[in-house]
Amino acid sequence: MSYQFLTFDVSDRIATITVNRPDKLNALNDATIAELGVAIDEANARDDVGAVLLTGAGRAFVAGADISELESQSPLEAQRRARAGQVIFRRFETSPKPTIAAINGFALGGGCELAMACHMRIASEKAKLGQPEAKLGIVPGYGGTQRLPRLIGRGAALRLLLTGDMIDATEAYRLGLVDQVTTPDELITTVRAVLTAMLANAPLAIAGCIEAVNRGQDVPLEEGCTIESDFFGLLSSTADMKEGMRAFLEKRPPQFTGR
Repeated sequence: MSYQFLTFDVSDRIATITVNRPDKLNALNDATIAELGVAIDEANARDDVGAVLLTGAGRAFVAGADISELESQSPLEAQRRARAGQVIFRRFETSPKPTIAAINGFALGGGCELAMACHMRIASEKAKLGQPEAKLGIVPGYGGTQRLPRLIGRGAALRLLLTGDMIDATEAYRLGLVDQVTTPDELITTVRAVLTAMLANAPLAIAGCIEAVNRGQDVPLEEGCTIESDFFGLLSSTADMKEGMRAFLEKRPPQFTGR
């Protein structure tokens, strides 16, 4: 698959998806969002990919939506645009393969929403994050009002949403918006190391953890525990479970096959 606004590279079972509009600070136009959907589908379909690293070219992760497209939108067009973006961002969130946003610079508006849709966020010390949509007379359209309070709590989320303030990586880490902060030079190496550690584990177990968390997050605890026990039982029928247990008892590294 060839891309106009992204690059897609695979190395050591990690697919690196890079938003590549550096002259626009990687702003998300409709075509770029559509390509992101194609890219995550490609990563999920490829047998040589076990994890995804998402980042941006130049000095931004994604600086926001492309305002030139939003400025003249009608209410119906705006609603359709938001739903289309939400559906594609949801594919990152529900991917059975671990996906980490490597936030190398500005992650504002749609960029912050894209990062929040990933399973983890690791930021450079130079990163800046925020949801400034209220300054433009709109609300976030790609899940920001829903994911932000789930990540950092209602009060902190409303402060960012209602002020439109931009925060640095240290404050984002304190709030729980990002999971780790590194130097700019170490960002990609750090993210790849985390993904490599994940890839040493059973693929079906990884997918099960992701789905159990996604499905259980917004249901009562008892229902969430039922979801977990279902996965616990289901995975006990796999060859990887038997291999993992056997390897532990034999004190050797497991050789997982994803079966």
